Amino acid sequence: MPKVTFDTNVFIARKAIRLPDSFYMSVVVMQELVAGAEDESAIKESEAARKGYEKAGRLLVPTGEDWWLAGKVINSLQRGLKSRRQGLTPKIAAEEKYRIINDVLIARTARREGVTVVTDNVKDFEKIQKFCNVRLMNANEYFGS
Repeated sequence: MPKVTFDTNVFIARKAIRLPDSFYMSVVVMQELVAGAEDESAIKESEAARKGYEKAGRLLVPTGEDWWLAGKVINSLQRGLKSRRQGLTPKIAAEEKYRIINDVLIARTARREGVTVVTDNVKDFEKIQKFCNVRLMNANEYFGS
């Protein structure tokens, strides 16, 4: 089974999901989930999960290189540059960079580890994919819904 990680929106939309054995957790996703946690017990559960994924070597953590390359991806999207894979891209608004930076970091860390990103937010990840060759899968296809 291919290695996968879920975007934050997958956890939010599908509360009770079974994680496959090939699952990798993104620390970026964990940060978003903890930021929106309803109570201290949810934060404690997330902390235990983070430690477990870290110990198992399945925690996706951005490196300095990932941050650098994420900046280049955002810059390319803001300027509407031509990608090697898909030609010219429409420019994103400057304020959109703040909305998608976490997605770019998820994509970068997943690509580095050969992990497929499962998301309900395919549109943004397809923009990112033009400059970061990450494998994507629509969450509806993954879960068969």
